[in-house]
Amino acid sequence: MKRIMLFVLTNVLVVVVLGIVASLLGVNRYLTSSGLNLGALMGYALVMGFGGAIISLLISKPMAKWTSGVRVIEQPQNMDEAWIVETVRKLSEKAGIGMPEVGIFEGDPNAFATGAFKNSALVAVSTGLLQGMTRDEVEAVIGHEVAHIANGDMVTMTLIQGVMNTFVVFLSRVIGYAVDSFLRKGDDRSGPGIGYMVTTIVLDIVLGFAAAIVVAWFSRQREFRADAGAAQLLGRKQPMINALARLGGMAPGALPKSVAAMGIAGGIGQLFSTHPPIEERIAALQAA
Repeated sequence: MKRIMLFVLTNVLVVVVLGIVASLLGVNRYLTSSGLNLGALMGYALVMGFGGAIISLLISKPMAKWTSGVRVIEQPQNMDEAWIVETVRKLSEKAGIGMPEVGIFEGDPNAFATGAFKNSALVAVSTGLLQGMTRDEVEAVIGHEVAHIANGDMVTMTLIQGVMNTFVVFLSRVIGYAVDSFLRKGDDRSGPGIGYMVTTIVLDIVLGFAAAIVVAWFSRQREFRADAGAAQLLGRKQPMINALARLGGMAPGALPKSVAAMGIAGGIGQLFSTHPPIEERIAALQAA
């Protein structure tokens, strides 16, 4: 319930902020008495599309901590925590990035990386992952997350999400205006009619699903690259193969939506999954 409430509250606040920005820029007045102002609409679409994605990226680290219950390891409390911190440090140095924050969260096997910048990211692993895998396998998983950071995947996925959001906002309103104009032929009343509002809402949903499919496809390609990056950081690919095989026999823990694409496992359905099937990931590593 806490995760759901935080997610809803965050999205409401983001929409409010973007609405204020769009109003201050004047780009929310794209419907005029003389028709659709495409320039203003594009400005509005860019603000709403990229604005939401960028804000989500900037607050991704604190949101991940709150929603997942991550405990950042400031001072290791035992040998296992000291090993985790040292492993992240070693792999981060090899990857050429700044030392991320390191955290642990309660839950089924999973791990994730998040953060807006390469040199101030967060790597977190679950207690289920630590208990269910060998150290070599956990090291491979950490390498996978460090590779995500080094590859700039968080920023890349934000830009892709922003582009898709922009197209959804722009196209739904252009098509909505066209449908409304067709339905209101001969009607001299000003302002958008019911056709515009209904069409825009429906297309926001339909095109949103189509955009999610595209974003998920890009996310799956980044997973293959992160797997290969982990193998490169460790100097051999067998630990990553073993970790994936082990993960395939477990029930991976759910992650908050904001970090799901950067987890070691997750996603639902073939089209909307942010991660490829374990078998395909193993096969890709073996063929590399």
